[in-house]
Amino acid sequence: MAESTTSPLTDSGETDRGHGHCQDEAELQYVETDLFIIGAGPAGAALACFLAQHDLKGIMLAATPSTADTPRAHITNMAALECLRDIGLEEECVRVAVKGDCMQHTRWCWSMAGEEYARMYSWGNDPARAGDYDAASPCSHVDIPQTVLEPILVHHATHNGFSCRFDTTFLSFERKPNGTILSKVRDNLTKHIYEIRSKYLFGCDGARSQVLRQLQIPLVKKPGQGLATNVLVKVDLEHVVENRMGNLHWVMQPDVERPAFGWTAIVRMVKPWNEWMFILFPAPGAGVDFSPSHEEYIDCVKTMVGDDSIPLEILGISKWFINETVAEYYSDDNIFCLGDAVHRHPPLNGLGSNTCVQDAYNLAWKIAYVTKGKANPSLLDSYSLERQPVGESVITRANQGLRDHFPVWEALGMIDPSLDIRKKHFAELGEATPAGIERRRRFQAAIKGTAREFHGVGIEMNQRYESKAIYLEDESPRPPLPEDPVLEHEITTYPGSRLPHAWLNTRLPAKQISTIDLAGHCTFSLFTGIGGESWKAAAASVASVLGIEIRVYSIGWGQDYEDVYFDWAQRREVGEDGCVLVRPDRFVAWRSQGNLAQPEAKLLHVLKVILDG
Repeated sequence: MAESTTSPLTDSGETDRGHGHCQDEAELQYVETDLFIIGAGPAGAALACFLAQHDLKGIMLAATPSTADTPRAHITNMAALECLRDIGLEEECVRVAVKGDCMQHTRWCWSMAGEEYARMYSWGNDPARAGDYDAASPCSHVDIPQTVLEPILVHHATHNGFSCRFDTTFLSFERKPNGTILSKVRDNLTKHIYEIRSKYLFGCDGARSQVLRQLQIPLVKKPGQGLATNVLVKVDLEHVVENRMGNLHWVMQPDVERPAFGWTAIVRMVKPWNEWMFILFPAPGAGVDFSPSHEEYIDCVKTMVGDDSIPLEILGISKWFINETVAEYYSDDNIFCLGDAVHRHPPLNGLGSNTCVQDAYNLAWKIAYVTKGKANPSLLDSYSLERQPVGESVITRANQGLRDHFPVWEALGMIDPSLDIRKKHFAELGEATPAGIERRRRFQAAIKGTAREFHGVGIEMNQRYESKAIYLEDESPRPPLPEDPVLEHEITTYPGSRLPHAWLNTRLPAKQISTIDLAGHCTFSLFTGIGGESWKAAAASVASVLGIEIRVYSIGWGQDYEDVYFDWAQRREVGEDGCVLVRPDRFVAWRSQGNLAQPEAKLLHVLKVILDG
């Protein structure tokens, strides 16, 4: 249903400023739309983009006056970029992003301009890991601050069918017997309250989600790891990073007294190389009740920069708690929650906004198929079943990523409250003594122990979906994950897995294309090879019966696409005359090891099961 409005709201979606600030409930006016998204952050704006790809229209609401004003999330991984690639936004994102070579290392140092303790290749830049990343995706990691990503998403959504209303607060919702949802909202400028009537409501409203709260969805909470303070700083460190290339720098000074609120910090590049985020962590046991003055923050940051001659300016300060929280389930009938509303964790592994985007990508095609009558509403039940376990794994990994740094702090001598003891332990790192040998051994092992944060291609790409939207009746039990599922990417076509990436070309070589690029585009896709000609006819017939589109590609010698590196042959895990059926979100829905006597009947049965949910 296209958005329609009634007075006092204009067709542009702007509130009529000529009406009074207060009114009785009986005077509430309303807007009507099928799709109502609360939140315009990475989850909400991405969801609007993906729904718009299916030619759906709706309304997106944000309580803030604009998109993000602080660069919270920044690492954008391959899995999220693949989603944005599907709607034509990858190129724009990469153009404005900080490229991977600026993310070359994570470092541990006394100060930004001072001595360095260790460094580690990160985000796919380790020469020894380059092949793992190349095999996983046609995309590469980039650094896009949330302040840059959100406007791209909102701009795309609003130019493709979604109205965005900023500075408008979602107050509450009410369900009607006919399934309609009445959401009460307030224009923060005029204080005007009105209703938005929708078929679906999407709670993308962050860690303080009012939608989640009203639904009373239980949260699984583990003990938090305290407080952190983001200090956004303008300081030119280009000459400093010339020989210290990287976008994350741990600053630790065990041999001096540090203020309790700024015991250690991750210094994160925001804009190369003159804008930085100093993420301050308090000393263990110091609590969370800190109120440093502006001058104290300045002194703390200057010490961490390590060069008093470099001018700096604090642009903003914000505090946040290190949570390990996930919702028990993500949806309730026709109301869906996604993003930080349902999974809250520290930024370790760079999984935050990436998981938000993937939540949206999973949900959008299902909403579209149900809205257009191509699938049973029960298909929507698969959203929570598939994404909640992913959220649980993400919050666990991110928090473990922070815990993985504790041995580094201990080996550097950071932990003891006594300055004299800390100095003694820190000095041992340079001593030719048994204690020095042991401390250096522990330090080196501790640094290696953080690899799961900076080389976590497995946690980024190994999502496994299990629901009725995945057809498993023809499969034997699923093989176990790799020995280290955080570091190692599982490349498989087992249903419920991400479609493997393989570079393909044509018989007369042109620009290479990934299997990832053939899939997606709002449709199911089916991959086969020599001897699988009957799958093309079956797909055409089934598509006609079900009223959906199925794109079919034959890969192999003399086929639609050539497997020039033989990667697809190694990764497809079915015979040449078999097939791999892929959902619109590029996850494998079903596969056949070979040709069948009645391929049309089988494919029809499989898709009916999937679309019936």
